[in-house]
Amino acid sequence: MTELRSILDEAVRQELISPEAGGRLLPFLTERGVVVAGRGVGVAEALPAMAAEGQVWSDTETPRFVRGFHDVLITIGVVVALGGLWGLAALYAVLPAIIVLSEILVRRQRLALPAVGLTIALLCWTFLLMSFFFKPVTSAFNDIGAEATQFVAGFPIILGLYYARYRVPLALALCIMSALALVLTLLLRLMQWASGDPQFFSNHPLLLAVVFLVCALGLFATALYFDLGDRLRRTTRSDIAFWLHLGAAPALLFSVRLLISFDGNLLDVAQTVSIKTPIIVISVAVLMLIGLVIDRRAFVTSGLLSLGFAIYGIFRQGSATVDTYIFTTLIVVGAIVLIIGTGWMPLRRIVLRALPAAISQRLPPAVLAATP
Repeated sequence: MTELRSILDEAVRQELISPEAGGRLLPFLTERGVVVAGRGVGVAEALPAMAAEGQVWSDTETPRFVRGFHDVLITIGVVVALGGLWGLAALYAVLPAIIVLSEILVRRQRLALPAVGLTIALLCWTFLLMSFFFKPVTSAFNDIGAEATQFVAGFPIILGLYYARYRVPLALALCIMSALALVLTLLLRLMQWASGDPQFFSNHPLLLAVVFLVCALGLFATALYFDLGDRLRRTTRSDIAFWLHLGAAPALLFSVRLLISFDGNLLDVAQTVSIKTPIIVISVAVLMLIGLVIDRRAFVTSGLLSLGFAIYGIFRQGSATVDTYIFTTLIVVGAIVLIIGTGWMPLRRIVLRALPAAISQRLPPAVLAATP
């Protein structure tokens, strides 16, 4: 009954039902034998009964922001309409359109995919607004001034207000990411001010990389906090964690990239030195293992681009032609994706069996869907 009550409480928080209806539904459903799978027993013990009844165990990472082609059609309309308005009207005219569409599509009709599209539109609008008033961070993160902090500060405020009104998980995830980015700029400015050197991070690139790594680990820890609070992924906490993991993986990889880049050329991701490419490949492999343990394909997917650049660098060091190492990179990355994708659950069961029970019991279960 505890898990059933938590599900009804979540429905009340999302304003799908009223608090009074939630209170009446709990005894009504309980009296008719409606229970949550795994109630009172472990997940492993509940699965045989589910399989015997022909029930299907749903994937714990099913994206809830895609519910049908109706949402896709509405989202296409939102993108086209806002794109046209953006081209014809001033920047300030786009925000009222986003708010009106959010009131209709998100707050009233509860459409998930349009909510994601409108949140991304608000993010782009905020970026253009902040760029109009403030300069973004300078090249190679040198001489970080007040405008860099002011540029970042607008994102958590605007996205936080949007989440408070419309409860879109992506909005909260972006608010958290931008808040961590604000903390990062404040830390960098504080260190730069304490050193008295405007070019402090050019002279100490390793320290810059360590600060980036700490903030990236903070983002990953925040994603795990939301994940572990919803082990079976039935609430919006799982959706928030999904987006946070999608941002945490590239942030961690970028931090590793900074740690092994001491020439100041931070943006040339295809540049390779003999030691850099193997380290990046190992880092991506570690992130894939972490994604496998926590059952987050999104975490693995975010690292595939960096893996592609790393493998590209390996073949580039050889004597192959440009076409050869480009297409070979595509084949290798595609094969890795297929192997991980098709063998995800068997690989998870192997990995979880190697972990202590105290850890594995807090993670999503590694089970295959039962055949109906």
